[in-house]
Amino acid sequence: MKIFPAIDLKDNSVVRLTQGDYKQVKIYSTDPASIAKKFLNDGAEHLHIVDLDGAKEGYAINLEAIKAIKSVDGLFTEIGGGIRTEEQIEKYLNLGINRVILGTVAVNDFDFTARMGKKYGSKIVVGVDAKDGFVAVNGWLEKTEIDSFSLCQRLIDVGIDTVIYTDISRDGMLKGCNLPVYEKLCKIDGLKVVASGGVSSIEEIKNLKNIGCDGAIVGKAIFEGKISLKDAVLEAKR
Repeated sequence: MKIFPAIDLKDNSVVRLTQGDYKQVKIYSTDPASIAKKFLNDGAEHLHIVDLDGAKEGYAINLEAIKAIKSVDGLFTEIGGGIRTEEQIEKYLNLGINRVILGTVAVNDFDFTARMGKKYGSKIVVGVDAKDGFVAVNGWLEKTEIDSFSLCQRLIDVGIDTVIYTDISRDGMLKGCNLPVYEKLCKIDGLKVVASGGVSSIEEIKNLKNIGCDGAIVGKAIFEGKISLKDAVLEAKR
C-alpha cells in the first residue's frame, strides 16, 4: 500500500482545515518545498497536494507553491483542487505532476471526466468527497444528493479505476478513519481505493492495507506528531 503525506495549500502556505471548514485553518508552514523535502527524508515516495483556494474558486491559485514543491525531486505527486478544464490538466502534467485529481467536475460534467480518463489513462483519478454518504463539491461547501458509492461504480464503468475517498466528517479530527466505508468500497470489483480523512494511527494503516486499500493519505496526524511518517511508510510496505 502507498502512503501519501498531504500538503494542503492556502495562500501559498501549508495548512490543515477541520472537517473542510475554511474558517478553521491552522498554518503549519509558509515554505511548502521544505515540507516536501522533510517528507522525502522521512521515506515518503508519494505526495498528495490540494489547492484549497482552487477547490473553492474553481481554478488554480497556489501555483507558485506547487512549482516550489515540484522542485523537490523523488516524489510521485498527485494534485487536486479546482481542476475543471483540460487546459488545467495539461498545465499540471506539463509541470511534472504525475496524476491529476478531478473532483467537482466529476459530478457537474461526468462526460468530460470520462473523456479525460480515456485520453490520459492512469494520470486521471477522481476525488470522491462525502458527507453522510453523499458527494460534496465546490471545496466541500455543497452537499449533493448523489450517492458516493454509486458514483464510484459509475467511474469504474467508464474506465476510471482509482478514487480518493474522503469522509469529510473525519477529516482533520484525528479520531480515526471510517473503516467500514473503505471495507465496502474495496469490494467494488476493479476499484483502487485511496483512503483519506482521519487516518491517525499505525494500526489504521495496517487495517486499511489488510482490507485492500491501494493507498492512504495522512495529513494532520503527521503535522501534529500523532503518527510517524517513517513508521507509516514501513507498515504500508510490510
